[in-house]
Amino acid sequence: MSKKKQEQGAPTTAAPGALGSYLRKLRQDVGMTLREIEEATNKEVSNGYLSQLEGGKISKPSPHVLHTLSGVLNTDYESLMQRAGYLLPSATEQTRTSKHTTTATFAIDNLTADEEAELLDYLTFIRSRKR
Repeated sequence: MSKKKQEQGAPTTAAPGALGSYLRKLRQDVGMTLREIEEATNKEVSNGYLSQLEGGKISKPSPHVLHTLSGVLNTDYESLMQRAGYLLPSATEQTRTSKHTTTATFAIDNLTADEEAELLDYLTFIRSRKR
């Protein structure tokens, strides 16, 4: 991407291997091996392919693969599409991310929207007690 496009506010791509690391974490969170994922996807995603994804050798799997993995790994398909670079984060998400880039609670990748909202409510409550 040219410097001009970056200066105009064009989104930058995710760090190399970021999707793979995220997929590995999700797989470990559900307690499945590479072979178990292969079986759970009815061999639509082979253990070798997933290993290459997790290792960063493949950085942009097809939307079909991401959709299949989202179901098995209990994660949001849109989130995987964003991490793979197919979708841009929504305006609300961009604002939230830029607003809270150093907040530890947002370093947890598997928060649902409801959990995130509850954490923000709790943070508001904590801050209101300090005043």
